[in-house]
Amino acid sequence: MSAARDEHEEAAADIAAVEQANTAFYEAMERGDLDGLSDLWLPGEDLTVSCVHPGWPVLTGRGEVLRSYALIMANTEYIQFFLTDVGVAMTGDTALVTCTENILSGGPAEEGSSLGPLVGQLVVATNVFRRTPDGWKLWSHHGSPVLAETGEEEDEEPTV
Repeated sequence: MSAARDEHEEAAADIAAVEQANTAFYEAMERGDLDGLSDLWLPGEDLTVSCVHPGWPVLTGRGEVLRSYALIMANTEYIQFFLTDVGVAMTGDTALVTCTENILSGGPAEEGSSLGPLVGQLVVATNVFRRTPDGWKLWSHHGSPVLAETGEEEDEEPTV
């Protein structure tokens, strides 16, 4: 029974470590910390890391992925993530995190204003992590926009 408990405790510790790595990813984005964000991605994975930002094509390779985050950070005055529906699944040295990113962001301030306009957005994200000697590192991030419902019901028959 002790071996089963040890296995369960190990799995719980792994899940907690993956959740922490996932949180660190979003916190680095919020701070605009490109170095911190870079440290969270798998090192030396030029051909295998990938990222899909909502509305972007697939980005492949560590350099291309990190450049995309540099561009986002350079052009985003403010960003905050409220994560909901977070789920973690693991197999061996790979972990899959799914979540909904409730994003509040703003661009540069307009003339005479201290803050730019704030915009809210919902994105469903999948983050894949790999276990390394330095902890859990991002292997892939994929974000897809959630289409907002208008609240208007469509007519069953067209009106004439």
